[in-house]
Amino acid sequence: MNSFMSWVGGKKALRDEILRRFPMEYQTYVEVFGGAGWVLFHKEPGRDKEIYNDYNSNLVNLYRCVRGNSGKLKKKLTYVLNSREDFEWLTALHRKGIFPRFRNYDRAAKFYQMIRLSYASNLGSFGAMAHSVWKDFPQIDMAARRLQTVVIENQDFEVLIKHYASPKTFFYCDPPYYATEGYYKDVGFGKADHIRLRDALLRSGSQFLVSYNDCPEIREIWAVPGIQIESISRLNNMAQKTDPGAMYDEVLISNYDTSERSRSGQMTLWDDWEEDDNAGD
Repeated sequence: MNSFMSWVGGKKALRDEILRRFPMEYQTYVEVFGGAGWVLFHKEPGRDKEIYNDYNSNLVNLYRCVRGNSGKLKKKLTYVLNSREDFEWLTALHRKGIFPRFRNYDRAAKFYQMIRLSYASNLGSFGAMAHSVWKDFPQIDMAARRLQTVVIENQDFEVLIKHYASPKTFFYCDPPYYATEGYYKDVGFGKADHIRLRDALLRSGSQFLVSYNDCPEIREIWAVPGIQIESISRLNNMAQKTDPGAMYDEVLISNYDTSERSRSGQMTLWDDWEEDDNAGD
């Protein structure tokens, strides 16, 4: 299934490639930088313990409200307007850090509205696109059902990794990409954090897969014995209007054999999982 929301850096375009590289054996799946949860929603549920985490408290509150009472959230969204004036009012509140003062479902509805009204989910500029939030309601309900058994966390990645570290744990990490950290409005993430993430994963004793933009700095940070760095490309969603067919180069970094599943022929684990293409990127 698809995510119920869009988010900067979402993995809709790469989710199949990522799932093909999942390890053969693990018991706990942790999505460390959850965002829109494209990989989580796309993988089949019920075969492992699942943890969704994000450091953005507005985003985590939205997830908890979707899981807790999607009907109440939809009621808050029923009469929102696709309006520049409303969007600018919401972004002003967001910049001032006022969102946490609202009750949980009011906060979630305002944050979701801001995501949906912004250009490419950047939370900063009005998208001016024809979009009815009502069309999102079925996907929100599907997400609510899917999240019922998912543990939702709001922790710093290093604390989270230490907490769930185990030989039977698999961490998937999609951190803010190098030199693009400014797109993530509610969290800070600099070079020291990229190094801190590497060290936390290496200490964990767990299997891990990390997706990054392909750049010399990331390759240098991860030039560590026992680490695989695989080049991969996807369509550049941000460039499609001006440069159709443009590709974006990324890397997948792991500490295990990512070809094991495809070589074993066990690719049907997600093949029958229902697809729904109504949600945005």
